[in-house]
Amino acid sequence: MRISRMALRGLAAVVAGVLAFSPATPATAAPPDVLPVDVTNDSGRSEQIHLYVVGVELSSGRLGHVDASGAFSPWPAGTNPPSPAPDVAIGGPGPGATTTLRVPRGFSGRMYFSFDRKLSFALTPDGLVQPAPWNPADPDHTTLFDWSEFTYDGSGLWLNSSQVDMFSVPHAVAVTSDAGVTRRTGLLKPGGRNGIIDALRNMPGDWPKLITTGADGTPLRVLSPAKGIGTGVFSPTYLDGYIASAWDAYRNRTLTVVPFQNEPDRRFLGRTGDDGVLHFTDGTGARVASFTRPSTKDVFGCDGALLAPNDPVVGPIARTLCAGLHRSTLGYLHTQPTYDPAGFYTRDIANHYSRTIHEHMADGRAYGFPFDDVGGFESLVHDGSPRSAAITLTPF
Repeated sequence: MRISRMALRGLAAVVAGVLAFSPATPATAAPPDVLPVDVTNDSGRSEQIHLYVVGVELSSGRLGHVDASGAFSPWPAGTNPPSPAPDVAIGGPGPGATTTLRVPRGFSGRMYFSFDRKLSFALTPDGLVQPAPWNPADPDHTTLFDWSEFTYDGSGLWLNSSQVDMFSVPHAVAVTSDAGVTRRTGLLKPGGRNGIIDALRNMPGDWPKLITTGADGTPLRVLSPAKGIGTGVFSPTYLDGYIASAWDAYRNRTLTVVPFQNEPDRRFLGRTGDDGVLHFTDGTGARVASFTRPSTKDVFGCDGALLAPNDPVVGPIARTLCAGLHRSTLGYLHTQPTYDPAGFYTRDIANHYSRTIHEHMADGRAYGFPFDDVGGFESLVHDGSPRSAAITLTPF
């Protein structure tokens, strides 16, 4: 990860890790080889839209792009310093119109949509370098754009509207099953985009600094706190006091982590030792995981001391801890995760970026931080036998 641009190399692993614990819909038919995805422009804006489908071919691990027909092509070799990638933009829909793209089965990645200007991608010997608009020096810093993330394989389609890095272009995602049932999420309440921006602009502290505006003062995006820390506009110690109190809370009492809702008897018990490390034991009393006290950066990124491997023990515990710290429930509610959103973000110190986005979603679901899927609060749709999918750019 570089501050100026973000490489795609780890995207498939990230997506797979996030989705590994998502509930699956039983398949009634094999997913089609190529899935139609309707991209509809209900944004109310008149600019030309450019679409990109980039990611990884799961069977080979090759990075590449997909054209409008669903054909995959690997990227050519890159250089160091990075060389410009070929222009693989697909013309998007005009106002009120729909463009149908196709995604091949066995592909995981992102679908980008930009307004007016095309995006700038580059290639290194190791992979694709994507836009990183949180960096003022990035060529796409002043471009209005966003993306959805997806994985489409033999188990079906997972598609989400991600706000993990930033919130910019309101868009809803949907999948229609082979049986004709459609699931949707990601739709904002009326006026939601302005509501999110205004709420953060009026908050004390560094929250207003996360808003990026164009030269004419038009808001382009809101950065997540993790990206704000990386670019120096948000305090890297914001959560430190709360994290310390949460770790100290379990010196004299036990934290119970039940990471799988469908396995209520599978529990891990945590206590903070004299070494300041939060240690977990399983039902036999064996120590199975240990976590040093994370930094604010670790929590906002769900990384570092809270790195979650894609395994059945350490990863699920780490995900649960990170979600509890974002939602300000860890240290106060002693069985985690918790499933009542009325108890989330109730403390002065919390991830108010994520809170604000959730509050302005029509169904309350969003991907406000990397493991917002803990407890099922993410803006994700899945179907094991999809007939089609859709991304709708909604009014703003």
